[in-house]
Amino acid sequence: MRDETVKHQYTNQLIHEKSPYLLQHAHNPVNWMAWGEEAFSKAKREGKPVFLSVGYS
Repeated sequence: MRDETVKHQYTNQLIHEKSPYLLQHAHNPVNWMAWGEEAFSKAKREGKPVFLSVGYS
């Protein structure tokens, strides 16, 4: 029997999303977050800008 488990070096918060587009980026070495209040609150709390990806797939 072959082990089909894929091990990833990185996993970001997109792993919890339902969108197939977002899920394909869940193992990028960037801490991507889905657009929403959580992302904006974190950026404000940490004094960091929000970088928006409009897609390239």
